[in-house]
Amino acid sequence: MDTGVIGSVTVMKSYVSDFGSLSAIIHGLVVSAILIPAAVSSFFAGRVADVLGRPKNIAIGALIFGLGTALEAGAIQLAMFVVGRIIEGIGEGLYLGTLVVYICEISPPGQRGPLTAGPQLFTCLGLMIGFFTCYGTANMSSSLAWRTPFILLTSFSIVFAVASMLWLVPSPRWLILLGRQSEASAAWDVLGVGHTEREKADMELRTTNVHSNILMDASSDQNDIAPLRAVDSTTGRGFLDVFARDVRSRTGLAVFLLGMQQLSGIDGVLYYAPILFAQAGLASSEASFLASGVSAIVIFSVTIPALLLSDKWGRRHSTIYGGLGLSATMFIMGGLYAGNTVHGDSGAARWVVIVCIYVFASIFCISWSIGIKIYVAESQPQRTRASATNLAHGSNWVTNFLVALTTPIMLANSTYGAYFLFGGCTLITAIVCFFFMPETKGKSLDEIEEAFRRRASISGSFSKTVRKILGTVSAPSTA
Repeated sequence: MDTGVIGSVTVMKSYVSDFGSLSAIIHGLVVSAILIPAAVSSFFAGRVADVLGRPKNIAIGALIFGLGTALEAGAIQLAMFVVGRIIEGIGEGLYLGTLVVYICEISPPGQRGPLTAGPQLFTCLGLMIGFFTCYGTANMSSSLAWRTPFILLTSFSIVFAVASMLWLVPSPRWLILLGRQSEASAAWDVLGVGHTEREKADMELRTTNVHSNILMDASSDQNDIAPLRAVDSTTGRGFLDVFARDVRSRTGLAVFLLGMQQLSGIDGVLYYAPILFAQAGLASSEASFLASGVSAIVIFSVTIPALLLSDKWGRRHSTIYGGLGLSATMFIMGGLYAGNTVHGDSGAARWVVIVCIYVFASIFCISWSIGIKIYVAESQPQRTRASATNLAHGSNWVTNFLVALTTPIMLANSTYGAYFLFGGCTLITAIVCFFFMPETKGKSLDEIEEAFRRRASISGSFSKTVRKILGTVSAPSTA
């Protein structure tokens, strides 16, 4: 909901009256102040979740998030507002990645896609609520115009934190990893998971431990490994285990995917939707706010069938084809602005831009927003899933910060530069995924590991061929 609120709030007349008109740089800093703290806390969220358990970590993060939004709602100076956003970011970084991990761990493989993508549907619902809350409060004469959305955010956060603490059962897979079999069986009973799925979970964990032990035994120098594996006495896993030889390619791909997910420009579109629509010709604040709210309705509507069909489309194809669609819409908008064909008061080009914004958001929601987050969580083995997923979410927050900070600056200095930049990033991601991203939909841990081994073998052969060709080409020149 914060994504749907912050961009609209910071351009409200009452907000500007209380804090003054913000330059493009200050505007970007205020909006993005949530993101670096979220990145920092997400780096450690996996370890916290491994020690305390998933539900407790989620509840603590939600409470900290609510504290931050409460400070924003009561801010009397811009500095207090920014401090609130920093605290809000710490809480969001703690719970968001862990929530995806938790749902992935309690979901049967056949239903993992729709269940893991469930939070994205509620994110879209929150986005819609945020946009229309701002549309409804924008004309209030008092500061309640911009404070009301944050009051609602605080209320939702507290309810979510209490519900997580009281009603979420511990992850059975996490309990099994700690050797608490009886508690794990009780948790499976509460979740209604059958014995077949329970046996699969046990087998996956045994396979993970076997593979890890083989790699440890195969290492010729245990002294080099020991310092890197700051083994926690509670979980028995190393802090840097995400970079172990058998999983580091998966960790790297996860970090890349969630980082590039933000470099698609999606949050630049969502944070600054009123500015984008105003730039395209919807001059009044009411019209731009309404257009932003309509975009949220479109996003929410397309997310429902995308969630239901996520396990039919697969992760690899949706990421590649989605990337091509995202780059195409960005290049169209950038080309129209670069050609100086978009005029605020006349012409069809401005309507093409407005439609492309809706199309871009829709493509993102049916492909990258769901498929990538599912892929990042389910592609990791149990022992590193929490840490690797939260590390990947950290890269997402860092790139999100860059997008949130630079988008208003780019829009102020160039009408088309941001569109070409984001379009290029999505195209590069689609190409990388074509070569390095194996499919994981509905696969067991053994099948996922075999898929990554095959992909690594193909990539290695390709690299050797390229080096051989380059060596052949350069040989005559050095002779």
